[in-house]
Amino acid sequence: MLNFGSLDESTQFLDQQEENAGPVTIINTFVAPEGKEDEVLAAWTDDAAYMAKAGGLVSAQLYRGIAGSGLFTNVAVWQSTEHLRAAFHTPEFASHLDHYPAGTVAYPHLYQKFAVEGVCEGEQ
Repeated sequence: MLNFGSLDESTQFLDQQEENAGPVTIINTFVAPEGKEDEVLAAWTDDAAYMAKAGGLVSAQLYRGIAGSGLFTNVAVWQSTEHLRAAFHTPEFASHLDHYPAGTVAYPHLYQKFAVEGVCEGEQ
């Protein structure tokens, strides 16, 4: 079963989904229990396939920690929080959470591109 943690206690992931914004990027770091990395990868792969079919997913990329790390980080761009909410709050997706090995923790957070003059483009 997948458990959720928070990187910013003042701004919870579920609350972020309630703000109408787009496009948005979810950056979600998964901490796999030792020896369960392949199981986490398989569960995430099923999640990604479901999300791709749900509509509104622009792109997804998975990163894996190196040198024996048990961390995976998913970076996925959605057209809007509305699309993400529609995909995330379904009984079918909820059933996917049971596919993660016990002790797996995910730290999802929503972001938007942020402009820094002379460095990167984005929204202000």
